[in-house]
Amino acid sequence: MKEVMHFIKLIHSYSGKILYINLTAMILISLFEGVGIFLLLPLINLTGIVDLKMNNINYANEFFGFIKELPQTFSLTALLSLFVILMIGQSYFQRNQTILNTKIQQSFARYLREETYKLILLADWEFFIKNRKSDLINSMIKETGSVSGGVSLLLNFISSIIFTLIQIGIASLLSAKMTLFVIAFGILLVFCSRKFIKKSKLLGQDNIEISQTYMAGINDHFSGIKEIKSNNLEEYHINWFNQLNTRMEKNVIKTVELKTKSNFIYKVVSAILIVIFVFMSIKMFKGQAAPLFLILIIFSRLWPRITGIQSSLEQLGSVLPSFKHLLSLQKKCLENQELLERDIHNVKPRLIKQGMECKDVYFRYNREQQTYALHKINLQFPANRLTAIVGRSGAGKSTLIDLLMGLNKPERGEVLIDGKALSSENLLSLRRSISYVPQDPFLFNATIRENLLIIDQNASEVQIWEALEFAEAAGFVRKLPNGLDTIIGERGIKLSGGERQRLVLARAILRKPSILVLDEATSALDTENESKIQEAIERLKGTMTIIVIAHRLSTIRNADQVVVLDQGEIIQQGQFNQLANEKRGMFSQLLKKQFEVSV
Repeated sequence: MKEVMHFIKLIHSYSGKILYINLTAMILISLFEGVGIFLLLPLINLTGIVDLKMNNINYANEFFGFIKELPQTFSLTALLSLFVILMIGQSYFQRNQTILNTKIQQSFARYLREETYKLILLADWEFFIKNRKSDLINSMIKETGSVSGGVSLLLNFISSIIFTLIQIGIASLLSAKMTLFVIAFGILLVFCSRKFIKKSKLLGQDNIEISQTYMAGINDHFSGIKEIKSNNLEEYHINWFNQLNTRMEKNVIKTVELKTKSNFIYKVVSAILIVIFVFMSIKMFKGQAAPLFLILIIFSRLWPRITGIQSSLEQLGSVLPSFKHLLSLQKKCLENQELLERDIHNVKPRLIKQGMECKDVYFRYNREQQTYALHKINLQFPANRLTAIVGRSGAGKSTLIDLLMGLNKPERGEVLIDGKALSSENLLSLRRSISYVPQDPFLFNATIRENLLIIDQNASEVQIWEALEFAEAAGFVRKLPNGLDTIIGERGIKLSGGERQRLVLARAILRKPSILVLDEATSALDTENESKIQEAIERLKGTMTIIVIAHRLSTIRNADQVVVLDQGEIIQQGQFNQLANEKRGMFSQLLKKQFEVSV
């Protein structure tokens, strides 16, 4: 119930006046429908088939007497015309109320998607490390869709409540005793439905877990399709998929079984109530047609509304886990919020004058473990100089880069920019000054032009081609069917690994950064293109701060300083030739092994 109230409060705060307009339309529709019932009484009385003399309702008897005094044709025409007018009015308001419902539902769904997406993107890097990408995608697609449908269910639930209250008022005028009788059974029915609502919630939660597993598996399988095909793993993944599909099938069947079971029980109860109604009516009114007729009207109007409320509660129960999941996700995002939305607008890049520095930096991914990913790092990155970071796999090279870019925060110590500690105040300006080229280049499923302009939307055609020339990518781009306007597929799959890496490098250069970070940026290039890129990087020396994570040690001969990491600690630091001559040092051993392999 707590989540339902929060759900209503959130819709109310977002929708504002339109929700009250919708509420007014609901009331008018119900009133038109109620007045339509009253018109049935004089119409039946006018026919003379049943004499509706109501001992407890004086104004009704006066109205019927007035009708009988008028010419039958005139009174019949007037009543029928009024009935048509009321139905037209009801249909008009019903149409507008349906449109308003849709507007509220779709507007709230858009708001929910935008708010969730914004909070996810503004969260820090640690949040993305802890949460699976597929779970976030599932939340953005399936859970927001479920909650959007829940808005419609909630509005229908409120509508049923309003209709029921008005119908109770009208029915009470006809027969208070019978109305109380129906209400009592209705409340008992809703009370007994708690068991079904609870089961609906459990099935809804199970559905979320299945959806997350499904999304995660499909994402992993298609991302690793090359490995699956190369290693003949199709059978294993097909079996996994079939087992999960069986679980999904059972979940849907259980949901239908629960719904049909509740519907069956309500129909049985309704049948029993009708029998009790008829029995009590005959005994109470001794076969009087008028009261019996009124009782049937009361029952036929009230009971569907009450069962409608119960049905809405069950359906809401299955939606609430999705809403609760989204609230939990938004809460996690807020707890891990790195930036505020206002901070991302009009941020200017920072010009690095002195350089960056790590001062007594300690970092570990899990604070419950004793092992540090980085331990006592004291290191300077002078402005407009080239610093190379080398070491075995797992030495902490990428972790150090993540700290420099502010993706992770030191557990102890601090990262300094021109002598000032890196904080949320200067983080964005630093990132606007950095261009990062990862080992695994990422490109969007768009044209080459769009992939480049995403870094600088104001870049000219000349600047684009200059960046491509610099990255040795201009040649193959000119040979493509549509040149810059060629769509390159998801993650640039239509290009070779080397072509993708050169495009990402061109995009990095297009920004004209103060700091260029290259994480194995030439690893996918052949020897000739790697040599050309190295020459281009040499031309950049002195114009920007360059930080290179290098596996091929031959590519960093001209670095101003080389830093060797091992198990999160700096074990060597100096110029290339200096470290190469330290025969017992790790750098010399790594260099020797690479030389032996190349020979």
